[in-house]
Amino acid sequence: MPRPQLALNLFWRTFALIALLLAGSVMAWQLTFRALDAEPRALQAARQLASLVNLSRAALANTDAINRLAVIGSMSRSEVVKVRLADAQDHWQPYDESSFDRRLAAELVTRLGPGTVVARSVNELPGLWVRYTVDQQDYWLQASDAPLSVETSAHWWWLGIALLATALGSALIARLINQPLRELADAAGRIREGEYDSRLDETTMTSEIREVNMGFNRMARELARIEEDRTVMLAGISHDLRTPLARLRLEAEMSVQDDEARQFMVQDIDQLDAIIHKFMDYARPTELQLRPVALAEIVEREAQAVRAPDQIRINVEVPAGLKVWADETDLARVILNLFENARRYGHLPELPTQVDVSCDQAGAWIGLVVRDHGPGVPQDKLAHLTTPFYRGDAARTAATGAGLGLAIVEKSLQRLGGQLELANAEDGGLQATIRLQRAA
Repeated sequence: MPRPQLALNLFWRTFALIALLLAGSVMAWQLTFRALDAEPRALQAARQLASLVNLSRAALANTDAINRLAVIGSMSRSEVVKVRLADAQDHWQPYDESSFDRRLAAELVTRLGPGTVVARSVNELPGLWVRYTVDQQDYWLQASDAPLSVETSAHWWWLGIALLATALGSALIARLINQPLRELADAAGRIREGEYDSRLDETTMTSEIREVNMGFNRMARELARIEEDRTVMLAGISHDLRTPLARLRLEAEMSVQDDEARQFMVQDIDQLDAIIHKFMDYARPTELQLRPVALAEIVEREAQAVRAPDQIRINVEVPAGLKVWADETDLARVILNLFENARRYGHLPELPTQVDVSCDQAGAWIGLVVRDHGPGVPQDKLAHLTTPFYRGDAARTAATGAGLGLAIVEKSLQRLGGQLELANAEDGGLQATIRLQRAA
């Protein structure tokens, strides 16, 4: 089946959902903390600033005009509080950049009186400035070199650490959740490839996962038993049938006098023997040892074995020295079945089969294309050609095969870690492509 264009595996989907949930929670808590922290901070800062303003106001109010300048000069040299005379030409910016600033300014005006002005800069000099009046003279008090704010760097550091911990925790949780599913998927893949001895851990502490693993193991054991019984049954049938078939052939050759009848009987017996051989190929055990094999040599060898000018002509164009990971015997069986399928069905009436064998390379994969020039297969039946005992059209029901050729090809390629693709060629004929991993 075609894969969706945008696919997100379960790990990343779980990770994204958990991370989004936790990150949203962290941000919500941060905003809540700031909102709850802003009010007390504003009140505390306003109380402290109001106390400083009242102290400086009292100092100036209780000093005569001559000594007031000395007091102002002394305060101007302080690192905490600086006081200077206000001028009508002063230009200032209101202290209202944030909700905290506005709350602080409003509280100062409430505590110091309606004539109070709170500014964030005076004559382009930044700071927290408070203007107040003493004996009809305005003064500016600068309480700090920069405005107060709740958005300190520590908040951002803690927020970054919280988000990083959220990401790491989400990844760990997603891995713990998806690890049993990954193991189950891997085991199911091994079962599909014929490794029926695959087993999952039945001692895990999670009860649901333990029950699933136990059920999977029971299924694997049952499949292994069924596969073993099927192999033994087919082997027994093959052995029991080949012995009487050999006797029948011998008796037919010795006792039937008519040459044509004897030839037909021998052909029928050979056909039965070939069908039994196909059954055994399909039921063959799946344990293989993959190694690099020369693709061109195997193709040419199998082509040479079946070439017959009056039945099938094969043109091979495979680069020499090209190697794939495969079992030589199984790969030879795959190619031979493709040639045999083309010989039977890939020709036009009264004409021999013409087969072209070519090769294409895409990254780590090599595609071997076996194409005939016959009538092809209806598009709606292509997907069923690898079904055991299925034949593509009504005309093939009278064919001499067992309907297992392409099923054997697909099963063998699965054991080799390859793929089979069937399609109709653009200018007629069936095109079979087998894809195998390239060997260095």
